[in-house]
Amino acid sequence: MKKALVFALSLTMAFTMAGCSGSKKETEAETKATTEAAAPATEAAAAEEAATEAEAVVEEVMSEAEAVAEEAVSEAGAAVESALEDASEAAEAAVEEMSEAVESVAEDMSEAVETAAEDTTEAEAAAEEAFSFDGEYKAAVLVPGTLGDKSFWDSANEGLTALRDELGKEHFDFDVQEMGEGADDQASYPDFFLDAAESGDYDVIITGSWTAVDALNQAIEEYPDQKFILFDEEYDYSSGNGANLYNLLFKQNEVSYLVGAEAALLSETGTICFLGGMDGKVINDFLVGYIQGAKDTKEDVKVAVSMVGNYSDSAKGKDLSLAMFNAGADVGFNVAGGAGMGILEAAKEADKLAFGVDSDQAGLNPDLAPYIPTSALKNVGAGLARAIKLDMQGKLPYGEAETLGFKENGVQLLKDAHYEEMVPEDIRAQIDELEKKISNGEIEVVTSANMTTEEIEDLKASVAVK
Repeated sequence: MKKALVFALSLTMAFTMAGCSGSKKETEAETKATTEAAAPATEAAAAEEAATEAEAVVEEVMSEAEAVAEEAVSEAGAAVESALEDASEAAEAAVEEMSEAVESVAEDMSEAVETAAEDTTEAEAAAEEAFSFDGEYKAAVLVPGTLGDKSFWDSANEGLTALRDELGKEHFDFDVQEMGEGADDQASYPDFFLDAAESGDYDVIITGSWTAVDALNQAIEEYPDQKFILFDEEYDYSSGNGANLYNLLFKQNEVSYLVGAEAALLSETGTICFLGGMDGKVINDFLVGYIQGAKDTKEDVKVAVSMVGNYSDSAKGKDLSLAMFNAGADVGFNVAGGAGMGILEAAKEADKLAFGVDSDQAGLNPDLAPYIPTSALKNVGAGLARAIKLDMQGKLPYGEAETLGFKENGVQLLKDAHYEEMVPEDIRAQIDELEKKISNGEIEVVTSANMTTEEIEDLKASVAVK
């Protein structure tokens, strides 16, 4: 019984273990089957994951490549920009060096020119100082007007007087004959010239002004061996006459340019004025230079212009000047000889300013000096003295004309202590600079000699007071 029970129990355990074994095998089989069935899906998932990873890698590589490319482009751009900046800086430096070099050369040339001019002037001055004359020389000065104008003719007389003092009366002397300037006086001009030439007393006969030219021509033709000097009026050599005539001219337009510029700078109203003697080449040359200087300085300046009609009627000159001052002008210019005293007197009466001409009119008229900033000088006396010295040496170019300007000391703006007191320093500095530019040719001053009557009238109209 006991054995049967043990057997039964053993058998039961065997079956149980067999069942468990079978169940295990079935489970393994199922697992294997499931695994095998899931393998493709797993592989697909793995493949997909790998693809994703690959895509991420590609994107990362692309991103890195783009970053590298951008950095390379940026670096290249920076390099180009740097190169361009370097090139630009180099170019600017080269241009600056070239500019400095050109400026340096220009300054050297300018200094050389100025030095040469100074040397020439000094040499001429030294030659003048060393000049001596042992002979006897006498001149006749035929004045188509009178002395005492404190201007043009007085300047000529003073220059010749200084030459006589320098050389001694035994070596140089001169006679002045005042011919007057009225219509009746002019009719007698030929007699003065013919008498002087016929006398044979004079090495040279001197005159000036266009009013004397007809009488001068008659004497030239009748006395070809007599020497003549005509100053301050252009002679027409085209007629075939004049081989025995020296023509002395002045660049009054140059000094008049400075007066016009200074008048415009001193004016508070923007209107200036001009009083001329008679409508002629020389007076118009003064006028066009005056207008140009004023316009170049103040483009909108206005210029009132009046002509006296002669060089002696100071009362008329004053009336005309007062009319211009009353019309708004506050600075004027006297280019009317003795008649021009009228504008100086009018300036005092109206409390305005007026520039003098040909002589130091402030120095000659102390009571009017506070109204005369300075005077424009045409160095007539010095020019005549120079011509006579050349003639004494046999070097005066008869049959020719010479024109003296700033460079030749033919004209000047008087710059003395009175001028410095009357004119502010900044304006004086501007005038000095303009004079340099005229002397070196940087400023070309117009001249009436190259203008038609219509062109002169147009210039006047461009600045007319309306």
